[in-house]
Amino acid sequence: MMATLILKDILEATRGKRIYGEMEEFPAISIDSRTIKDGELFIALKGYNFDGHDFLHEALKKGDGALVSIPPSEPPNGFKRKKTLICVGNTLRALQDIAHFLRIKKDIPVIAITGTNGKTTTKELVAGILGSKFRVLKNSGNLNNQIGLPLSLSSIEPEHDAVVLEMGASAPGDIKELCAIASPGYGVVTNIGHAHLEGFGDIHTLRKTKCELLETVHTVSVNADDSFLLEGINGYKGRIIRYGIHGKELDVYADDIEVSDRGSKFLLHIGKDSVMVNLKVGGLFNIYNALAGSSIGYIFGIGTEDIKSGLQDFKGVPMRFEIKRMANVTLLSDVYNANPASMEEAIKEMIRLKEGRSGRAIAVLGDMLELGPYGETAHRKLGSWMSGLPVDLLIAVGPLMSLSADSFSGVSVKAEDSESAKSLLLNEMRDEDIVLVKGSRGMKMERVIEDAL
Repeated sequence: MMATLILKDILEATRGKRIYGEMEEFPAISIDSRTIKDGELFIALKGYNFDGHDFLHEALKKGDGALVSIPPSEPPNGFKRKKTLICVGNTLRALQDIAHFLRIKKDIPVIAITGTNGKTTTKELVAGILGSKFRVLKNSGNLNNQIGLPLSLSSIEPEHDAVVLEMGASAPGDIKELCAIASPGYGVVTNIGHAHLEGFGDIHTLRKTKCELLETVHTVSVNADDSFLLEGINGYKGRIIRYGIHGKELDVYADDIEVSDRGSKFLLHIGKDSVMVNLKVGGLFNIYNALAGSSIGYIFGIGTEDIKSGLQDFKGVPMRFEIKRMANVTLLSDVYNANPASMEEAIKEMIRLKEGRSGRAIAVLGDMLELGPYGETAHRKLGSWMSGLPVDLLIAVGPLMSLSADSFSGVSVKAEDSESAKSLLLNEMRDEDIVLVKGSRGMKMERVIEDAL
């Protein structure tokens, strides 16, 4: 592995001090002593319930150095003095400073993606589309916060000539902070909906936080079908690219849409060009994600056929609206996370896919967490809203979702946890049924379909 981290750069970026050691090159950064690889630099992060300094000795068995804020009074037992120890005031800030230093060192385009839903999928689609022209670095998985984003960005290599970064937020100022690290020039805002309100208080504050991105980027792509989002970008002086499915005046749009349990098909319009696209992932919301990805391709001059290839090569993101089959039952597994907006979209897709089938629509829904004081209201609203839809059975998992069951006028049963829900579902399923399983990550809704496929 080629060394990409040089000691003098680390010291310059962090304003740290080398205590001792001879190693001056490191192939990568690690924050986990359990997975650190040979030669890497260990950064001892501190949190509420952990302290990386406790694992310094273990990390240095493989790593060639460490960055600490609490230096040991003497080298750890068995520590080879040639391994480098660097002291800084704050290890998290140092990680972020290293990432920012490496980003500024390379004058390449950085695209930041934020919004309530669709961030990870859009990030993958953008990276795939840009991959036809650029060598792209992207976040690993959904490492999109103040630790994950700089950790991903610190992996930048000389051969990279574009960066695509998903940015998450749980409180005001988060996007601004991430932008200060990554210095993006381009952005995507996918949508604004009720999610993580525990850290924001209300949806207007959430929108303002997501739109902190506009303070840094000179070009932004936005979902033009989200009127609440569009209100939030009023006054932005940069270039705006608009995408959606409700207006032929948009820069990028889709029509002639067909959605099935095998994926979706639509006519993609980019500027004056158009092309038929067959997505392997289902859901109308994934067409929006595809349009967001296409809009970035449009900005960077990617050809229409290459954009089509990037979209059609995409096979989906694990745990996010995966369509699976068990005997004669169709399972919609969307178990990574949930909020009111994504929950409604998933239920709509279940109903859409039910059309023309003889079976029932069964919704196995777990609590939507991190909604703060809005949590109870959101769950009651969900149940009332579902009452107007052809949902044949609601299996409500958890104390909050039980409120949805109370306000749902159709047939419902309650389950304490995902294991109980699994037993209820297995007893209820019949041939030709279509089943949606969804809930916040903390509800472990993947257990509902474990061993059932």
